[in-house]
Amino acid sequence: MAIVAIWGGSLVRSVNIATLKNRLSVYLKLVREGEELVVRDRNRPIARIVPLGVVDGVDPDELALVALGHLRPPEAPLPESFWTMPAPKVSRRRSMAAFASVREDRV
Repeated sequence: MAIVAIWGGSLVRSVNIATLKNRLSVYLKLVREGEELVVRDRNRPIARIVPLGVVDGVDPDELALVALGHLRPPEAPLPESFWTMPAPKVSRRRSMAAFASVREDRV
């Protein structure tokens, strides 16, 4: 199948491009199950495929929402003062209108 290599202090599966291309669904199944893959070009490591949940500790559901355009990732952490600011006052009618407009877009 593939060569097991040491990458960042742990054992990971390593695969050449041609093998990855020919058996992509097999390797993607391994990634879905939590394994990392090192991709090689003529036995030289060139890339790493990691499960979404492993990437920078970001929730995979959040990444899916970003990919759909429903969520923007933060540009910087929130300042501590954010948590002491008063909540905005929005009327129930405006809130319901906003929800209704979103639902209309999805239908």
